[in-house]
Amino acid sequence: QVQLVESGGGLVQPGGSLRLSCAVSGGPISGYTMGWFRQAPGKEREFVASISWSGSTKRYPDSVLGRFTISRENALNTVYLQMNSLKPEDTAVYYCARKTTAYTPASFDTTDYEYWGQGTQVTVSS
Repeated sequence: QVQLVESGGGLVQPGGSLRLSCAVSGGPISGYTMGWFRQAPGKEREFVASISWSGSTKRYPDSVLGRFTISRENALNTVYLQMNSLKPEDTAVYYCARKTTAYTPASFDTTDYEYWGQGTQVTVSS
């Protein structure tokens, strides 16, 4: 069974940075698009970033473009999300996910992802 475990969340002041990690076990990330999503209280889960199986294509919504960077280390079966210039509106539970089908493009659609982690809380507040 594929399992994903996020870490690196916490409390940070506006303008600060955090680096989230997603460690995957029970199956490879090599060959699979990986994604990060977030969910704030009372809101739907939303797309944050995705990286294609080759690592050559990354996608971000406008809300985080230029501030967040997704990366992957296949040898460690780990995906990262570097978050800079954090804002209070970035406060949410952050989830990583592995796409269902191998060797398919990066995607922002939650239904394209089969395996999800339990999430890590990110709180941006002074």
